[in-house]
Amino acid sequence: MGEPYTILKVMGPYREPRESALSFDYSVQRATWATPQGVRVKIGLREELDVLKAKMQLASEGTPGQQLRVNQILGRAMADCKLDIANAEHLFDERRDVMIAPFTASWSHLFPRLESWMDRERDTLRRNIAEKVGL
Repeated sequence: MGEPYTILKVMGPYREPRESALSFDYSVQRATWATPQGVRVKIGLREELDVLKAKMQLASEGTPGQQLRVNQILGRAMADCKLDIANAEHLFDERRDVMIAPFTASWSHLFPRLESWMDRERDTLRRNIAEKVGL
């Protein structure tokens, strides 16, 4: 497990230009750092977000506005999980800005941990979406 960190601020989601991805920008702080650092977490739309939506059977439910809100909720939850996985893998131990890519290609060895999280959190995420979006 990596060193504990505190999330000071999260901004996003942003649609990545020239990529099929959403990104969230985190400002994180560790007790040993004098200043926070930036961590950008990217969520692959087809490779990660659509997989989670399919597991939750949310692929085509709701209006376009509801689908946008579902993507925001699921994307943020997934980004938080990916940040925890990256911390456990010591990917942002040093004090420098870091980008966590979608868990594909050279990062694909981390996808099973994300998928395991998806399976564990499915019911909680569904309740959250029902409360906030009405689906």
